Amino acid sequence: MKLFVAGLSYKTAPVAVREKLAVHPSLLPCHGCRLKLGANLDEVVLLSTCNRVEVYGTTPWMNGNVHGIFKNFGVNESDFTPYLYVKEGDEAVRHLLSVAGGLDSMVVGETEITGQVKNAYQAAQTAKLTGRVMNRLFQTALQIGKEIRTHTNIGRGAVSVGSVAVELAEKIFDKNLAEKTVMIIGAGKMGEACIRHLAKKGARSVLVSNRSFERAEGLAAEFGGRAVRFDDCLAAMVEADIVVSSTGCPQTIVHRADVAAILPARRRRPLVMIDIAVPRDIDADVEQLENVYLYNIDHLEAIVRENVKSREQEVGRCDAIINERATELMTKLAAPAVKPSVRPREAAPIWGLCGATARA
Repeated sequence: MKLFVAGLSYKTAPVAVREKLAVHPSLLPCHGCRLKLGANLDEVVLLSTCNRVEVYGTTPWMNGNVHGIFKNFGVNESDFTPYLYVKEGDEAVRHLLSVAGGLDSMVVGETEITGQVKNAYQAAQTAKLTGRVMNRLFQTALQIGKEIRTHTNIGRGAVSVGSVAVELAEKIFDKNLAEKTVMIIGAGKMGEACIRHLAKKGARSVLVSNRSFERAEGLAAEFGGRAVRFDDCLAAMVEADIVVSSTGCPQTIVHRADVAAILPARRRRPLVMIDIAVPRDIDADVEQLENVYLYNIDHLEAIVRENVKSREQEVGRCDAIINERATELMTKLAAPAVKPSVRPREAAPIWGLCGATARA
């Protein structure tokens, strides 16, 4: 019996290829059934995210026919062979442990992948697609994900401009954003990303100001906020605790005198201004005003680089944990399985979960 993983990821295939094989989370059990039957696998777990599509399984016949497995995805017109990788035995084990720990992610140390691995495993387990090997493998992987984040600093420090902006705001407001008002000037992609991060942290209300008032209304509605006409954004800034500016204007739109004029009405409340526009939207002299904290794109990217560097320094410690646990797991898997003395209740036929498509 051979344990393997076969798949492709952002490292080997562009998104135009990955999206052809992507499987919606709700369809993981059905596609897993199709793979198990069509590829004659004993056990299988299908992992599909925006950055990877991987098949973990056990089979007695692994002879390099990886492309045959992916024909069961129903995408017959494409040849994925140039993008695919296959790993067997302890190499496959180490790969999954690295994936679950966030070491194989586009952003090293990110935590979302651990939840995605957990959901993929639970979907396969519920569909009765797993057995002794996959159960031990994925349970160990999830434990490793937790252990790595507990005993190393691999997941600490924000590594995107939007998340760094939130991190800075949290420091200034002592991690209490629940009662704060966020204002965005210019509804571009980067500004929208920042406001999404802030909203996730519980920012109370959102003000959106844009030259196109219709665009401002649309984005404000998405976050349950209020649109502000561009000419009125300075007056509305009195209400804001955090201002994110990301317009495409070729010159400064917020000057020191403008901000100084609204400070008396703010009654000494701190104002965090995040300027991620290039050219900059906010006059650099604004940071000289009392209780005003100004950050531009260079400040944020410098913090991102430091945090990424810090995470990369933790990779060695994570690898040591993974290698130790992988060796322990392979030893357990090599031991003969203990057969139960009482025959378990017969499971329902696997194709019952998928209907006629699984039998095809």
